[in-house]
Amino acid sequence: MASTHSYDSLVLVPGSASGTLLSSNLELSFWGGVNSQSGEIIDRHHPLSGKHLQDTILAIPGGRGSCSGSGVILELLLNGKGPKGLVFSRSETILTLGVIVANEVFGKLIPVVQLGVEDFGRISTAQNVCIDGSHVAWDDLAELKTGESLQKFCARRTADLQLSEIDKAMLSGERGEACAAAMRIVLEMSRLLGTEKLIDVKQVHIDGCVYTGPGSLAFAERLRGLGGKFVVPTTLNSISVDQKRWRAQGVETSFGTAADKLATAFTDMGAAPTFTCAPYLLDSAPKRGDQIAWAESNAVVYANSVLGARTMKYPDFLDIAIALTGRAPYGGLHLQENRLATVVIDTACILTATMPDDLFYAAMGYCIGRVSGSQIPAITGLESRPPSTDDLKAFGAAFATVSSSPMFHILGVTPEADTLEAVTAASERIKKVHLIPEDLDASIDALNTAGDELDIGLISLGNPHFSLREMRRLVSICRGRKKCLSVAFIICCGRATYGLATQAGLIAELEYFGAQVVEDTCWCMIGEPLISKDIEVIMTNCKICSLWPGNYWQTLPLRKPPDVR
Repeated sequence: MASTHSYDSLVLVPGSASGTLLSSNLELSFWGGVNSQSGEIIDRHHPLSGKHLQDTILAIPGGRGSCSGSGVILELLLNGKGPKGLVFSRSETILTLGVIVANEVFGKLIPVVQLGVEDFGRISTAQNVCIDGSHVAWDDLAELKTGESLQKFCARRTADLQLSEIDKAMLSGERGEACAAAMRIVLEMSRLLGTEKLIDVKQVHIDGCVYTGPGSLAFAERLRGLGGKFVVPTTLNSISVDQKRWRAQGVETSFGTAADKLATAFTDMGAAPTFTCAPYLLDSAPKRGDQIAWAESNAVVYANSVLGARTMKYPDFLDIAIALTGRAPYGGLHLQENRLATVVIDTACILTATMPDDLFYAAMGYCIGRVSGSQIPAITGLESRPPSTDDLKAFGAAFATVSSSPMFHILGVTPEADTLEAVTAASERIKKVHLIPEDLDASIDALNTAGDELDIGLISLGNPHFSLREMRRLVSICRGRKKCLSVAFIICCGRATYGLATQAGLIAELEYFGAQVVEDTCWCMIGEPLISKDIEVIMTNCKICSLWPGNYWQTLPLRKPPDVR
């Protein structure tokens, strides 16, 4: 069949492939949006919901949401359920890094390319797509071949990168094979980002400790077996089980054992067993201006926006590579010019919304994330309703769920936003959006898929992990009461918060009320048996619980205290 249309693209990963096109103009989060074992798109809010990735060429603008998307694409490539190629319309590092790791460690490779916006829009009408290097043709199923390997391609594209003598020593294997492999991954990401040099980082937060399947465990154990040791202070994100209690909780043995082994591999390499998706609550949280390398989307957004630290939205696996080398690409939000807002969002018209503060900032984060897309927003109009640190946690988590942007600015609130001029680029041309109450209502409706008359089966709190302050507030509501027996009530928190809450007597009071407090893991990973398959309606405090993987249950934002008797 002769090609009827073709375009030139930017090659992110070289190769050749052809297949049926699966296309959408909406970004997709692989973590929470794609089943890593079947390849089915399970984000029920996405236009491609129910479709399968196997044997397709997937064309989407880019990824969004969690940094764990790189782990999901790795699993898909290893189990043969992934796409045959990826086409993006913007720079995409998370999914591309997963492909690079699949090749570096396991020899599995698919091509990844980036088209211009107009060409991407045209290709969306195709039935079949063929990729060969930089050439993208549609309605042509002929198998094409490229003669350049990923290693040669990356070596050519990174030839001008400025490496220190220590960088060269790590790359040559003088500090061990694990460090050398990690350095190659760091350099490949530098090539993708077009950076000229690497920088030292003060700390790393690893999101790649989530068990996405056998590939994630094989990757970690391979590095540990090669003698890998982390060279900078490193914390760990939530893992897939409560490490102390998963057996008692009835978690399936093979899954619990694998998740436990994955966490142990990282602590063996020198990471602290923090197991929290809210590392900004730890005493080790970075300060304004610190150069760090954090993964976990909500933590990245909080670190950049609220703490004023500097990190890119690092994909899973790259966070591990940086911890092994202490070196990161000097680009993205490490540079001041890339931290400027490109859209101004005014919220003054919706400040009168009559809803509790807890719900207001979570819903606002979701709303502004949808409007922002991949742009950094400067938000005005919130000066008269200043958020607490927990409000900012909820705002940032909801924002990160639907936006691919790694930060936001709130005028008069976040540390870099003293004035609008200080955080906006090309202010005379910057886009301005005025939100109206209907915008906020639409975001709440998108999350609230349950009806008004319902029987709640579970109240889920702590995504991101509950803070000590939230524990105290919850105890003030529940003290001296007992929850309704028909409603399950689970709270997730990190080990540090659990320890402080135990000392303060808060855990005992919550357990008296009937709540189950779970450490180490988070709602993105929890399923049966902690959550009964019979539960149809889940009430949350409107953070990001409604989008966790495989969630077929309905959700309702928490507007009132739990039922009591």
